[in-house]
Amino acid sequence: MILTLLATKAARYVLAGALVLLAAWWAYDTVYDRGYAAATAVYDRERAAAAEADANEQRRQAIANNAAKKREADALADLAAKEDEITKLRKELRREAQQDPDAGRTALGSGSVQRINKVR
Repeated sequence: MILTLLATKAARYVLAGALVLLAAWWAYDTVYDRGYAAATAVYDRERAAAAEADANEQRRQAIANNAAKKREADALADLAAKEDEITKLRKELRREAQQDPDAGRTALGSGSVQRINKVR
């Protein structure tokens, strides 16, 4: 029965056309699959590179933040030392002013002038 169908010229053309369509579909599908696989590989590489860049940026920011915190701590320690120094100077000047025999005079004595100059 099949052989009698293939005996006609029209049947052979239909069969040849079907084979050509099948081969074209197979070629398209193979190329599509290979292209998809290649695109997936590129996407995976780009995603890995982006993740690495993100990790590097986070490390850089952590290093910069730690350095800034250290500078801030050093600056605060300097300010605290200066504050202690100023507090000691104020106490010393207050004590000297209380011990000054000319404390009640309207004009400034030499001791008062020297204490004022220490504050500058």
